[in-house]
Amino acid sequence: MKGVIKKQEFVKIITRALYSLGYVRTGALLEEESGIPLHSTAVALLLDQVRGEKWEESLVTLHKIGLSDEIMVKRASFLLLEQKFFDLLKEENLMAALDTLRNEIVPLSVDVGRVRELASCIICPSQCMALRISSQDGTDANSRSRFKEKLEKLLPAAVMIPERRLEHLVEQALDVQRDACVFHNTLDSEFSLYVDHQCGRNQIPSHTLQILQAHKDEVWFLQFSHNGKYLASASKDHITVVWEVKESDLVLLKHTLTGHQNPVLTITWSPDDSQLLTCGVEEVVRRWDVNTGECLHVYEKAGVGLISCGWFPDGKGIVCGMKDKSICLWDLDGRELECWKGQRTLNISDMAITDDGKRIISICRENAILLLDREAKFERLIEEEQVITSFSLSEDNKFLLVNLMNQELHLWSIEGDIKVVAHYRGHRRTRFLIRSCFGGFEQAFIASGSEDSQVYIWHRDTGKLLLTLPGHSGAVNCVSWNPMDPRMLASASDDRTIRIWGLDGLKRKGHYSNGNGIT
Repeated sequence: MKGVIKKQEFVKIITRALYSLGYVRTGALLEEESGIPLHSTAVALLLDQVRGEKWEESLVTLHKIGLSDEIMVKRASFLLLEQKFFDLLKEENLMAALDTLRNEIVPLSVDVGRVRELASCIICPSQCMALRISSQDGTDANSRSRFKEKLEKLLPAAVMIPERRLEHLVEQALDVQRDACVFHNTLDSEFSLYVDHQCGRNQIPSHTLQILQAHKDEVWFLQFSHNGKYLASASKDHITVVWEVKESDLVLLKHTLTGHQNPVLTITWSPDDSQLLTCGVEEVVRRWDVNTGECLHVYEKAGVGLISCGWFPDGKGIVCGMKDKSICLWDLDGRELECWKGQRTLNISDMAITDDGKRIISICRENAILLLDREAKFERLIEEEQVITSFSLSEDNKFLLVNLMNQELHLWSIEGDIKVVAHYRGHRRTRFLIRSCFGGFEQAFIASGSEDSQVYIWHRDTGKLLLTLPGHSGAVNCVSWNPMDPRMLASASDDRTIRIWGLDGLKRKGHYSNGNGIT
């Protein structure tokens, strides 16, 4: 030991962990061999008295422990006396219970609200059992254990070591290692205590596993479903393709959706992934059944083209951005429920709704994004100095990734004080609409398309460019990271293909028939 760790504390924490794990004899043996008892004589006696429900004796022992904090002593005394009170009521000794409440609990002047609740037990004993169960979070079988945990939390750690203290320290160390790992993209279940954790570049999806070919023109947009089982792609060829992600991570064509008269610009999955919305360029929005590929409804407004769409969290309504710069909310049958007119959206197909359904987010001016609070009837703006081309909302609804005309990405925090918290540079964007996304384990990375035919990946917190992925032969218009598989990334390109990126060890062997849209 280097001196930072005190031997006595270290041994006590190990002993505590052994007892917690059920190794009682081993814990006792460690105490005996080391000569370092887990608890002082007074604390050990207190715990023994608590187990034996000897409340009067435990109160006397509590004052012998040597606690200097008078408030702490009062709160611990309150806990012990509360148990005494409940036991007296259980024995139907109402007078003794009332005496304990009046002459022992009330003078402590602790938790007046709880005292009132205890007083109600005298009047209504059935209320007492409800209070006792709620306070112990269980029945008599585990109530003493829960009470002991409460007592441990009240007393100083030096007096009574907290439950799972060793596990907590180890988890903290793992968290530090994970936070320091720039390429971290593995599940917590893959951590090992045997070695220090460090991911390499090989944990980022950077190798082409499949090339999907089903579109006859530039692929403009793609998005994985929330459950990660499907991928939908939209193209200049007026077609949307639904792909299915098999358990082997093989991606196969499921449906080809036709019906739009213009190129399909954007796609959005229903909350339960059973349906899909597709939006044609200044045309209509179509709602599809993912299982059958059937078009369930067409949403349109006479004389006004639709340019963007999104689902409400309950899946019972959709919201659309209109060519006339208004935003409209419809039910699934196409009845208009609400409409916000004025400068609410631009000719850009990005729109987002927060998971609570309260905020609608859209680009309202060339350099501004509108955060529209439906319930509070309140609007806030994100204003940039450069022209905004697209944006993406984080999974936790707390951040917005904004693409700018000047070949930069800005990460905005949209909770509390709205502010830019990170910048990302390096990709190319001069003429086309390029989209980016959050992704990886806990969305720790940012990925973006680029006009130089590559996919760019940055570390989200540091803004450091980690990887560029070559492979496409045309501009990469859109990227999507599988939300359920941090090691799967998809990219859509002007070269009419979709690339599925993964780890090198997962690289597919052989070729797949064109009948499945795969090469």
